[in-house]
Amino acid sequence: MVARRLKLSVVPFLILIGFAVGPHAPSFGILDLRFIQSQPLIDFMGRLGILFLLFYLGLEFSASRLFAAGRSIIIALAITVTVNLAIGLLFGRSLGFPIREVLVIGGVFLCSSTTIVAKIILDLKRTARPETGLIMGITMGEDVILVLYIAVVSGLVLHGTESIAVASRSLVIAVTFVALLLTLGRYFAQRLTSWLGRLSEEAFLLIIFAALFLVAGLAESLGLAEALGALLIGLVIAEAGHTPRMQRLAFPFRDFFGAFLFFSFGLSIDPLALGGVVVLALIAAALTMAGNFVAGMIAGRATKLPTTAGVSIGLTIISRAEYSIVMATLARTAGLLPFIQPFTALYVLILSIVGPILTKESDRIYRLGAKIKISLFKTAKRQPVSNFASNKKEPLKQSSPDSDNE
Repeated sequence: MVARRLKLSVVPFLILIGFAVGPHAPSFGILDLRFIQSQPLIDFMGRLGILFLLFYLGLEFSASRLFAAGRSIIIALAITVTVNLAIGLLFGRSLGFPIREVLVIGGVFLCSSTTIVAKIILDLKRTARPETGLIMGITMGEDVILVLYIAVVSGLVLHGTESIAVASRSLVIAVTFVALLLTLGRYFAQRLTSWLGRLSEEAFLLIIFAALFLVAGLAESLGLAEALGALLIGLVIAEAGHTPRMQRLAFPFRDFFGAFLFFSFGLSIDPLALGGVVVLALIAAALTMAGNFVAGMIAGRATKLPTTAGVSIGLTIISRAEYSIVMATLARTAGLLPFIQPFTALYVLILSIVGPILTKESDRIYRLGAKIKISLFKTAKRQPVSNFASNKKEPLKQSSPDSDNE
């Protein structure tokens, strides 16, 4: 309710509540509000939140839409992914971290928050703007690329090996798993459509969720991220033509269990440990803001949109939330450096608050930038004339009257 009144994302508030009632929170005598005994259950519900978030994403971004993406979205997506991943990997490498931690930090930087971005666009009533389709294409494409990125690096991260052979094996397994499931889903799409259409809503929901958990568990048993299996099931259901029905039924589960994802993430963070990552989180947030602003401007110019649209793109895709937390959760599961959890929490908090504010003020920021540019241009235009006059003033006085006319 507070987040809605302030027109901010609910994500930072859920994380902060987790801070407030986590195992590291103080207790006062008989007044003990720490969520300790129930934390394993909450963590499990948070894992369900990851599955439902990626499953719902698959419903919205079917395989057909993925292949039918316009040229402009592909260009913009390539620009933003390259910039964000490069910043993340270079940032992790500059800290001297091992390769597994560097790969996770690259994933933390990689992806904008589709949930926050979509909410901002709806709240600000910007759905009719020319850049809105491009923004949503970028964020949804980043989500898919992040899941593929998780599929590629999960073998290295989860199994702690830097062997090229093992990494190649993980990649082959991931590609085979993805291709096989999508091919089966596409081949049986018509049969699934007619069969699922005859089911009651109760049976329909139970069968879909059973398939979701089964495929997610299979992905995990193959050494892949369970989020990958969730996304693939969403893509298959979308191909079967039951997206509206499934979205209507899965929407409450996505929001409910998604809230536990952020809450459980907050429970896992020691607030006292945040003091050691404040500077690095601020630097990372500043790099993300600068990098995405530049990427948005380049993407807008590359797709022939006006400058104001480029500013809007760059400022809207700054927000980070659920998928950065998914990467941090992967790091925690793999037993990587404990630095990553508090760093990601503070990084997400900063960008999930600053991102919506900058998006709301994007038009004002554009006008301010345009005024500064015009002022600098006028100053630069006057300066050479003034210098020329001052430099030539003395020779003109010494010349003849005819030279004045010249």
